[in-house]
Amino acid sequence: MQAIVQAARQEQWPCRIAAVISNRANAEGLKFAAEHGIPTAVVVSKEFPSRDAFDAALQVEIDRFQPDLVVLAGFMRILTPAFVEHYAGRMLNIHPSLLPSFPGLATHRQAIDAGVKVHGATVHFVTAELDHGPIIAQAAVPVLDKDDEHTLAERVLVQEHIIYPRAVRWFIEGRLSIENGIVRLEGDESPVTL
Repeated sequence: MQAIVQAARQEQWPCRIAAVISNRANAEGLKFAAEHGIPTAVVVSKEFPSRDAFDAALQVEIDRFQPDLVVLAGFMRILTPAFVEHYAGRMLNIHPSLLPSFPGLATHRQAIDAGVKVHGATVHFVTAELDHGPIIAQAAVPVLDKDDEHTLAERVLVQEHIIYPRAVRWFIEGRLSIENGIVRLEGDESPVTL
C-alpha cells in the first residue's frame, strides 16, 4: 500500500486515494495513511458473526468512499462471492507466487519444497476463486540454492513493490481490458518483470 501511495504521488497519477480501510485497528497501513492525509476506517472482522456479515459491513464502508478501484494489500481474508461480484473488474490483489502456481499461504515454502528455479509475484483481478483471477502482471526472481523462506520472500517483495503500483496505474489510465479471462494491456510496456 505504501509503495502504491508513494508511486501515485511521485508520478502524479490522475487519481485520488479515497481511503485506507483495514480489518485490524493496529494495522501499520492505517498509521501511514493518516500521516499522509488519507482517510482511514476500520471494520473489525472479529466483531461479526459470519464472513457474510463482515463482508456486507466492509462493502458499506468501502462504498462510502466511492472508489473506482479497490486494491487489496496485506488483506488476508477470503472474500465472499457476493462481495467479489460487487467489485468485479475493479478489485486487484497481489499474490507472492507466479500464479497459477502456489495459491494460498506459505508460497515461498511451497516454491522451495517443490524445487522450482523461478518464483515471483502476480497482480491479478480478484474473482470468487481464491488466487485465480485474470493475471495483470508478474515478476520473476530466481530461487537460489541458499534460499530459505525469508531470503526468497525479501527478493519477491522488492518486485511486488514494482509491479503492483504499475498495475494500479495501468488500471487508472484505462489500459487494461479482459478478453475471455485474459488481461490485455494497451501500449508497449511489458506486464512481466524478470
